[in-house]
Amino acid sequence: MTIASERFPVLAHAAHRRASLSVVLDRQSVFSWLMMALPLAFLAALVGYPFFYGILLSLEDRPVAHAGTFVGLKNFVTDAHDPIFWRVAINTFVYTGVATLLKMVGGLGLALAMNQHFHMKNLVRALLLLPFIVPTVLSTVAWLWMLDPAFSVVNRLLVALGWPKPGPSWLGDPTLAMVSIIIINTWRGLPFYGITLLAGLQTVPSELYEAASMDGAGGWERFRFITLPLLRPIILIVTLFSVIFTFADFQLVYVLTHGGPANATQLFATYAFDIAMGGGQLGLGASVALAMLPALALLIVALTIYLRRE
Repeated sequence: MTIASERFPVLAHAAHRRASLSVVLDRQSVFSWLMMALPLAFLAALVGYPFFYGILLSLEDRPVAHAGTFVGLKNFVTDAHDPIFWRVAINTFVYTGVATLLKMVGGLGLALAMNQHFHMKNLVRALLLLPFIVPTVLSTVAWLWMLDPAFSVVNRLLVALGWPKPGPSWLGDPTLAMVSIIIINTWRGLPFYGITLLAGLQTVPSELYEAASMDGAGGWERFRFITLPLLRPIILIVTLFSVIFTFADFQLVYVLTHGGPANATQLFATYAFDIAMGGGQLGLGASVALAMLPALALLIVALTIYLRRE
């Protein structure tokens, strides 16, 4: 080896460099960062740039087709004095909280039902995904037709059951409009909860249930002391994703109600769109969109701390 190194110093140097590179790549930290480099670059280009550009817009008075003027926190002060903004904040929290709770309870029940043994189980599980995989706009247009005052299938059914004609105005009444979008969001989000929790249920060892049954535990005790504690981390993670998606929901609400009637279903996303695109105030619209960030950040931090403790 020494003679070869003396005769071919270039080859020896190249071999030494390859060996050094191999040692570096074998380190777990270095290899992990190399594997994360492409996803991080992707996030920086498609998420990071729009995010920081949105922050820049929120600090400017930026009408459409005009240069922006730096105004600092003036847009956020304007939001704080806007009564519609606070109505939007309440709507968003009510919409997100109620829909997430319904999806959590319904998804858990759906997962427990799908975990049982019955005929055509795989087909039923596949059909369960339909509300989630159908494009949001397409399914929302179908709901728009179903809730139409003149052609509503739901109203025809209610009238047939004895409800006074022509039936309730689902999207014209402020309270019913909020109830409608919550129900439709719940219908659309149930498969996400159900399938994810079903996957978690299938990882629970059957020996735990058998041992609990031998000790005299009933169905409720097995669910409370075995199923629920083991599913808790999965429920928290799914809830986190559901809250983020629901909090920033746009397509469903905009197609169904456009934020109406009288801003009764206006959310942060739809209100920011109306101000920026409809009103031509890009800076003010960006400030409304960013107003949802602190609440989401606090929720993510709280759930992350809780999961680490678990």
